[in-house]
Amino acid sequence: MTEPASTEISYDDPKRHTMANRSTWVSVAVNSLLTAAQIAAGFMAHSQSLIADGMHSLSDLVCDFLVLIASHHSKNPADEGHPYGHGRVETAASFVLGAILVATGGTIMVTAAIKLQNIEQLPAVAPLALWVALTALLCKELLFRYMLGVGEKLRSPMLIANAWHARSDAASSLVVAVGIGANLMGFMYADSIAAILVGFMIVRMGIVFAWDAFQELIDAGLSLEEVDSIRQTLIDTQGVVSLHELRTRRMAHRALVDAHILVDPRISVSEGHSIAEHARERVLKSHQLVSEVLVHVDPEDDLEHDSNALRMPGREALLEKLAPLTVELGPSKRVVFHYIAGKIEAEVYLAHDAFKTSAALKKAQAKLDKQLIGHAYFSAINLHCTAVN
Repeated sequence: MTEPASTEISYDDPKRHTMANRSTWVSVAVNSLLTAAQIAAGFMAHSQSLIADGMHSLSDLVCDFLVLIASHHSKNPADEGHPYGHGRVETAASFVLGAILVATGGTIMVTAAIKLQNIEQLPAVAPLALWVALTALLCKELLFRYMLGVGEKLRSPMLIANAWHARSDAASSLVVAVGIGANLMGFMYADSIAAILVGFMIVRMGIVFAWDAFQELIDAGLSLEEVDSIRQTLIDTQGVVSLHELRTRRMAHRALVDAHILVDPRISVSEGHSIAEHARERVLKSHQLVSEVLVHVDPEDDLEHDSNALRMPGREALLEKLAPLTVELGPSKRVVFHYIAGKIEAEVYLAHDAFKTSAALKKAQAKLDKQLIGHAYFSAINLHCTAVN
């Protein structure tokens, strides 16, 4: 079970790299001793399953060094060539780890199956194998519990994967112990059967790790529950009208999010930016898995109106088209364009003395409204004059 968020170590914490390396070096030490003991005892005691378990421990040792290398490189900050950081190094290492497990397990299964065909020629297993198998079982279970605790604190899939690799070793050592025990009781085939089961367990675990890493490498998104939670956080942000596009992707122990939020189309650019920043901060604070959020501000659903907006001319061209319509009103102090529903609304701010009475302003506005019926670009031109009584 994952520990409470308060016990987790953030990605930027300098202790992160130290803790990851320490746990991996502990695993290296344990697996080095077990590999030597299991393989040596396996040959001495004529136990095929114990040798297979030793090869499993050896694959752990190789994987530990992969973790150390990946941990060293993944902590590097973002640079020009890797603007999102180096977190995917961990993902690649997890994929390689899975591939090693599949290859190791497959080799063990084939070798055991071949020897099982000549069971009468196999020598009896010595009791030494059973004691070594039980010792390995205890060591691997303790190692699993230690490494899993560190991996969950650091929220590192690579370390968690390595921890469960240790648990698979513990399970395989249990199978080996049972197989050796049965062999000692007279079931000569039990040791080879145990070796095949160990190989199968290794292959299965490798496929799981490799598949998870592969999903991340092809930018698989977060779970539907996590996405829905992020969506609700964005929608609940003050100023956000709705949300019409939300994408997520994993990067090792982190997640990247980009979203398109809809805001009131007539607010200022700076206010829209402020709303987007508030939405971003809310996601980062509420969802610890998320390390970066890119929020795009839309005045409307661009999936429906984006093509029309692209056909609209730019500001300079619009001012030229607006000039003949407002020539009688005199020079304008400011013009604001709103691109809405495939057309443009213009807010024209006139000189303070352009109109002396509200009646004159209304008359000019009514005239403009008639001119705009069926206009190719403008859906409305709204006049503003501060000196009207």
